[in-house]
Amino acid sequence: MNTSDCFKQIIESTGEDTSRAGLLDTPDRAAKAFEFLTRGYHQTLDEVINNALFPSESSEMVIVKDIELYSMCEHHLLPFIGKCHVAYIPNGKVLGLSKVARIVDMFARRLQIQETLVNQIAKTVEEVTEAQGVAVIIEAKHMCMMMRGVEKQNSVMKTSSMLGSFRENQATRNEFLSLINC
Repeated sequence: MNTSDCFKQIIESTGEDTSRAGLLDTPDRAAKAFEFLTRGYHQTLDEVINNALFPSESSEMVIVKDIELYSMCEHHLLPFIGKCHVAYIPNGKVLGLSKVARIVDMFARRLQIQETLVNQIAKTVEEVTEAQGVAVIIEAKHMCMMMRGVEKQNSVMKTSSMLGSFRENQATRNEFLSLINC
């Protein structure tokens, strides 16, 4: 059974008629949308980085702030939407600017929880750059909390992962937090 057939079954399980005009192509569209929303499973880190790692003498903090992210909670298959802030302290090499956002996207476009996502991003940036330290903060609104369950529209979940000098040095961590205004 292909993904489109699965969506057709889901729609029919609600009592809907998938042969009505408005739903005729919905299983195919939903299957394509789901493939797009989970495209991170079909990407590799090598493809995402694409050799954009450059030698650098810089040892000052690099921050990419307010990276939009869209993901899907593995518990309810509902979206969570927010922003990600990534910082690292170079150790002889820097990562191409867009590659930080691409790393965020690669992991965000998989089914998971936010607590896992923040750690995946931090560990990957650390692995790729061999940075002295990496910090990642994600702030997101979860549709599973907004549309169902407790239905709290203004709740925002914040998670962080601090590695290396960001974990060991309070001043480094404070500089990062002040620069992203958290």
